[in-house]
Amino acid sequence: MNDETPDLPGPRDRVIRWRLVLGGDEADPDDVPLSADDLVRDRALAQLYDGTGRQSGKGKGPRGGGLGRSAPSVNRWLGDIRTYFPSSVVQVMQSDAMDRLGLHQLLLEPETMGAVQPDLNLVTTLVGLNQVIPEHSRATARAVVRAVTDDLEQRLRSRTIQAISGAIDRAARTRRPRHHEIDWRRTIAANLKHYLPEYNTVVPERLFGHARRSRQTQRHIILCIDQSGSMAESVVYSSIFGAVLASVRTVSTRLVAFDTEIVDLTDEIDDPVDVLFGVQLGGGTDINRALAYCQSLIERPEETVLVLISDLYEGGIAEEMLRRANSITDAGTVMIALLALSDSGAPSYDADHAAALAAIGVPAFACTPDQFPELMAAAIEKQDLAQWAAANDITLASAVVDD
Repeated sequence: MNDETPDLPGPRDRVIRWRLVLGGDEADPDDVPLSADDLVRDRALAQLYDGTGRQSGKGKGPRGGGLGRSAPSVNRWLGDIRTYFPSSVVQVMQSDAMDRLGLHQLLLEPETMGAVQPDLNLVTTLVGLNQVIPEHSRATARAVVRAVTDDLEQRLRSRTIQAISGAIDRAARTRRPRHHEIDWRRTIAANLKHYLPEYNTVVPERLFGHARRSRQTQRHIILCIDQSGSMAESVVYSSIFGAVLASVRTVSTRLVAFDTEIVDLTDEIDDPVDVLFGVQLGGGTDINRALAYCQSLIERPEETVLVLISDLYEGGIAEEMLRRANSITDAGTVMIALLALSDSGAPSYDADHAAALAAIGVPAFACTPDQFPELMAAAIEKQDLAQWAAANDITLASAVVDD
């Protein structure tokens, strides 16, 4: 049942699998005994899911569920599930152990964290526990978080840089170039239909210029992230994209996290781990206050993209939030409301606020990490983001309300 073991055909293997799912007693026929490996799997499943006295085989008495309250027993259990189950199952079992067995407190021990398979769910758990992780466990916690964020950043980096750099290059081109700015290859290729053979020349109807390089920074991006507990996965991905965007020379990126208070994490933006250990998941939400702070950062509205990542449950003054968003867009800033930046789909969100933002030109929808680079490219080029969403099979929140 681990990643290297292929599925075995035949009824015996199916019976064993059902035996492991259902437990002992009547589910444990005499003619299909469990192997030593299957007994380890059976014990691991029982410790997690057996809260009802399921039998561990005939004559062995009831087996009690639970991992105990000591780090060594948890470490043994974590080692067993990593050895005898596929990684996808390990992640589910680790997650269930958080909920069913109160594993959160034991995660504060470095020995336990070192035995856990790093995954996105574990990162969000550790970020949520950030404020109570003792000093002797903090280095191990950071190492676990870094393993996951490094892997995600490696997957997303090249695509993001390519999309953003290409969008900036296209947006910076001019069709009224000065003579020294003319891109002759593109101009000639675009005007070949105007070739005059009698003069052996091309008459250019349209001139194309090279991308302007007069300013090193050509776009400003502000990521404004809701720290409420439901946004944990979005916070993780935002920290990674913030680091990637910060590495693009022609982009200036600010990263702001908020609940009822505001934390500007731009100084830590190069390192997603520093960002994640600088947030505090949970608490209230004051979007209006966060937008007021972000508005104060905008110096060149026409060159700025503001991404509000929030479920839009406003705890502050909703009317003022909408007025402020309207003011931001009226000044020329492109503003987007992402209900989620995650693989989990759209969370619960305030549909009325989403519709109200859409009505003033701020589209609201959920976005996966794989779609985010293209979304930012479309925003930089000032495309119609509602049309972009439709073309990418993304449902706008306002469309759900209208239906």
